[in-house]
Amino acid sequence: MRKLQEVIGLLTIFGALFLFSGPLSFALDSLPIKFNPQDIIMEGAPETFKTSITSRELEPGVTIVTFVMESPTPTVPGETWLKWNTPSVDIQGFWNTNLVPDRVTYYTNRLTSRASSGAPVLAFYNNRDTNRLTIACSDALNKVHMHSYLREEDSRFYVSIGLFDEKTPALNKYTMELRIDTRPLPYYHSLQQVSAWWAAMPEYTPATVPEGARLPMYSTWYSFHQNLVTKEVLNECKIGKKMGLEAVIVDDGWQTMDSQRGYAYTGDWLPVRIPEMKEFVKQVHELDMKFLLWYSLPFIGEKSNNFERFKGKYLRYWDGQGAYVLDPRYPEVRDYIIGTYEKALREWQLDGFKLDFIGFFAAREDTVMTKAQGRDYASVNLAVDRLMTDVMARLKKIKPQIMIEFRQRYIGPLMRKYGNMFRAADCPNMAVVNRVRTVDIRLLAGNTAVHSDMFMWHPDDTVQSAALQILNILHAVPQLSVRLDKVPELHVKMAGFWMDYWRKNRSILLDGVFMPHNPGALYPLIITQKGDKTIAALYGDRVLSLKGSKNLDIVNAKLSGQVILDLEESMGECIIKTFDCMGNSKTMNRKVLSQGLHKLEVPPSGLITIIPAPGIEK
Repeated sequence: MRKLQEVIGLLTIFGALFLFSGPLSFALDSLPIKFNPQDIIMEGAPETFKTSITSRELEPGVTIVTFVMESPTPTVPGETWLKWNTPSVDIQGFWNTNLVPDRVTYYTNRLTSRASSGAPVLAFYNNRDTNRLTIACSDALNKVHMHSYLREEDSRFYVSIGLFDEKTPALNKYTMELRIDTRPLPYYHSLQQVSAWWAAMPEYTPATVPEGARLPMYSTWYSFHQNLVTKEVLNECKIGKKMGLEAVIVDDGWQTMDSQRGYAYTGDWLPVRIPEMKEFVKQVHELDMKFLLWYSLPFIGEKSNNFERFKGKYLRYWDGQGAYVLDPRYPEVRDYIIGTYEKALREWQLDGFKLDFIGFFAAREDTVMTKAQGRDYASVNLAVDRLMTDVMARLKKIKPQIMIEFRQRYIGPLMRKYGNMFRAADCPNMAVVNRVRTVDIRLLAGNTAVHSDMFMWHPDDTVQSAALQILNILHAVPQLSVRLDKVPELHVKMAGFWMDYWRKNRSILLDGVFMPHNPGALYPLIITQKGDKTIAALYGDRVLSLKGSKNLDIVNAKLSGQVILDLEESMGECIIKTFDCMGNSKTMNRKVLSQGLHKLEVPPSGLITIIPAPGIEK
């Protein structure tokens, strides 16, 4: 009892600090970091290029720096760097699109992006989630290096933007913009505005997002891998449909009898394992569910019938997987890839595609960068852009509501043009990783549908622990990949409850103001707000400090049984209800939630709902 009283006492003191955070925050505010475009130096550009660096201020704290290279004759650009340095003042963490979860070790920080990998943006923030410096690059097509390191002698960040270190065709002109944001606003708002900046560029106009892309789905990958059995998949769909899953993604395995997870037989795209594909799709549709089918974009296996057909039109060989990477600079290669999808869409009446491994489309040192020998593009990057632009356009012509999914790291601004679903990179049974990856994607995704990696759990896991797989991805479209016919009935009930909760609150979770806190601690608190409702998902034992809300849900996404709520203003008399992870009602109380600290009991992986008491004007 004494220990509990001591903890509550400490929380009271801690909460008091939060209550006085207004006056104190003024004293803690640091001056904005100063950025002077004239400090940027350029290194490495060939002498044949005339270069210029100009700048303009969009608004106080936001500067656009324009970098131009021009040559009177087509010239292959050499490796070129833009460099400057900035003081490390009130910076406690950084953010980029790398999959590494460490956001605080900023001594050295490297990011490489291109159309199919990451996004060219780097942000620094302080311990109050306030932006200190966000740097974004307009070139999302070509390979870009963003690098910063902390120099010990002067405690300054030395920033470098690297261009043209991969093989590039000769060119006459190159233009690139840098967007520098030093405004003291929440880091997530700064990143969301970078996303809007990209989306406003005509070359990055995002694809429309059909309603089906924003609804929960079942994936066969973790639950079946390549060992697909249509009757069993249909049974999973029947169970999943009852809990609110609206589509199935049939993953790798349908096109081959090989179950070794390799790609030696890939490239013919015949339904070898599922010869009754048209009937299979029809049966799924009869369940009132959509059907998406997996394809690997670039591969032709050495044991496929099409291998000889495309000999001489490969970028490279994937050693160990028995597959070659097609060269999209050949029009017949692009026509084959697109025609394959068009044929499947028409014949099988598909609703969408999961297109994988686009990142393998990349030039190598031995790639000849010319239009010759049947190639109509010299640049691999431009050919990929043409291929993927045509994929989306031609498929939409057949089915306007087509869904196309890409997997992290294929999540940059150019990828939003090609697809309307971004899924977190594989993290099976890793709830925290799934949370971090979905949040990272959402910060730059705009209205593109962000999907969780397929969550799964072991049948012997407790229902509360299994629930964490879902609670950690509440702010993304759920994808489930567990054998529903093999887990306990309590697990099915739990999943059904949270799927129902997600659907009822989808507009808030997906479309509300998105506020993921403290990336350095892997987002232990995520708040979404829309209209008069707030949802706070709490992933660790910490004080939940809020201004209050007319309607408040607290998702206890942890295995402890209480929440400490610190209200900056009174919510008045409220009805407080708690539910366990299966949706069973546990308590209902009428209580005045005044300004200050409140200890609320709640089941592990459970839910607290707080609404105004009847007859009470808020």
